[in-house]
Amino acid sequence: MAERKISTADLDHILTTTAPLWEEMRDQRLFITGGTGFFGCWLLESFSHINRQLNLNAQATVLTRDPAAFALKCPQIAADPALTFLKGDVRTYDFPTGDFPFVIHAATETTAKQGPNQPTELLTAIIDGTEHTLEFARTHATRKLLLTSSGAVYGKQPGNLTHIPEDYLGAPNPLDPASVYGEGKRIAEQMCALTATNSDIQIKIARCFAFVGPHLPLDAHFAIGNFIGDVLANRPINIGGDGTPRRSYLYAADLAIWLWTMLFKAPSLVPINVGSGNDLSILELAQAVAQTLNPSTDIQVAKQSIPGAVPARYVPSVDRAKDMLGLTEIIDLPESIRRTAAWHLEGGS
Repeated sequence: MAERKISTADLDHILTTTAPLWEEMRDQRLFITGGTGFFGCWLLESFSHINRQLNLNAQATVLTRDPAAFALKCPQIAADPALTFLKGDVRTYDFPTGDFPFVIHAATETTAKQGPNQPTELLTAIIDGTEHTLEFARTHATRKLLLTSSGAVYGKQPGNLTHIPEDYLGAPNPLDPASVYGEGKRIAEQMCALTATNSDIQIKIARCFAFVGPHLPLDAHFAIGNFIGDVLANRPINIGGDGTPRRSYLYAADLAIWLWTMLFKAPSLVPINVGSGNDLSILELAQAVAQTLNPSTDIQVAKQSIPGAVPARYVPSVDRAKDMLGLTEIIDLPESIRRTAAWHLEGGS
């Protein structure tokens, strides 16, 4: 099996952009839940790279259900002596000993696909896992904790709201089982607020939207991953709906920059949207993937659009990230598509 390495160019991009932030991590310890998923792989590999390049002498402990499987998936990460892998379930893991000034709670960030089939399991993983991790932070001298929440906390985005801001107070439908992920993340944010109010822990809230990059599955519930997979397999791109919903995609290296910046610099209990503000329709996305990778790819749309209908949207306003933290989208969508496809072609899939 080829090693699933993130490119040095991407890792150096993260290092160069975040270099001034890392001094407070020197000789410190970090605990990460959800460290072996899409977010986790980017966080771990960038941490490993930056730790070496800056000689930080930092250590990270990573919670995973199956350390052996992750070692097969990402041997270059698993082999780093600065990383320790703790086997356990996010709801019940045994606490490692010692102080951990930094915690990233990223468990369940890519498991929304379980919702329709296992809503109770997903909900308890989010709530009980957050409760367990907050208890860990309270008892292990944690100073800064980053929660990867979700744009799903806003519920259905109104059609007349092109970019959803953090002060929008909409919510998922609590009687719809499909809302389980968003409702779970809302409860997780509330639990974080209660903990921050009664402790000295600074808790940063990243409301994450949609992303693209190496480690993104090409056969899951992510439209952009499915479209890239179709082109790489020389299949037509099939759009199940009418192609009008609007989405946006932030490249994973920029995602890592945003998350590290938030951990170190974001104000406590001020939610910040993480994603791209550059939206396009699902049909336009399919066209962009085809044009970037193979312009001769056929695109098939299952349903006719309704003239004059307001399209469904899932697009963040990122003004707060820009104004508070100076964060921007650096790598554009065509380049993001190219880098993702190249990683899979080189053995990442």
